[in-house]
Amino acid sequence: MSDPRPDAADEIDDDPADVDPTDHGDDPDHGDDYVDELPEDLNVSEFVGPYTFPNNNRRRIPAAIYLVIGVACLVVFALSDTDSALVNAGTLWAGVGLVLLGAYGMVAGWTLTVEESEALAAAARAVGFPVGHASAQMAWKGWLSRPTWRILCYSAEDPPTRRGIVLVDGVSGEVVEFFAEDNPEDWSDLDGSLTA
Repeated sequence: MSDPRPDAADEIDDDPADVDPTDHGDDPDHGDDYVDELPEDLNVSEFVGPYTFPNNNRRRIPAAIYLVIGVACLVVFALSDTDSALVNAGTLWAGVGLVLLGAYGMVAGWTLTVEESEALAAAARAVGFPVGHASAQMAWKGWLSRPTWRILCYSAEDPPTRRGIVLVDGVSGEVVEFFAEDNPEDWSDLDGSLTA
């Protein structure tokens, strides 16, 4: 009996540059090729314009729903018969839990008043050197989930000689903490454009 597998030396091509993902050979099922691609609104490479970070106060929407359902549970428990099979202590505890969760959501739903560009400007003032490349990330600080921008920034030289991390409060715009140092990264094997 012959081996049904093709000879490995004939079929394996180690060079990925020679592979065409749309080439399906003589397969008749691939007449019009469908190539998977991102929808236009998710394709970052073609995005032009400023990006607006979603506001943190959207947390108040589910918090309001929890409060309404929690209060409804408490009202139903208060108006029901004590012998009811459908309304019991579980309804009371569900109402109390939902009201507490909703109240926490209302308190933790801070309104983000400091935009990313404002946080980057505050970070540049705090580190004390001209900023070149920088990156902003939203984080939440403490039990009350206060929005805080985390800014990682490098000096404007090529390659950068200094770097810093700055935490900027997303509500007041104040610098919460910062740290700046000489850049310990060794980029000597890269050319001037920071590419390998």
